[in-house]
Amino acid sequence: MKASKRIALVAHDNRKKDLIEWVDWNYKILLNHQLICTGTTGMMVEQALQKKLQSHDNFRFPVKKLKSGPLGGDQQLGAMISEGEIDLMVFFWDPMYSQPHDVDVKALLRITVVYNVPTACNRSTADFLISSPLLTEEYHPRMNDYIDYRNREIT
Repeated sequence: MKASKRIALVAHDNRKKDLIEWVDWNYKILLNHQLICTGTTGMMVEQALQKKLQSHDNFRFPVKKLKSGPLGGDQQLGAMISEGEIDLMVFFWDPMYSQPHDVDVKALLRITVVYNVPTACNRSTADFLISSPLLTEEYHPRMNDYIDYRNREIT
């Protein structure tokens, strides 16, 4: 991982406001990193950053926008994680409502664990991640070796 991180930002509908508030609060830090978002979240993040940067004439901060989560954005993000293209993820998911794409959400969270990607699912954890000195340093995560799992019978 380089000093400038590739940060995935994802939020379910009921948590988008919380994520945008968090982005608004941390925008100065986020401007030093590349942001990748799913669907509507990406448009909202980009708009929030542009509001903060209005005083900077003609300055645009690009946000890479994937498809909406239910339309394949979660899978796109999972593929990027498996290819080593995401360094950390902030995913404000809604624990109170079942999502039509819950299977995709579970798969996305699973892949972050498999590839040892730091993941925040709530504001407190996101605050700890973004304030870590490791955010602005090179970091070499230790990868788990799953070779033994290939030879085991799944029960």
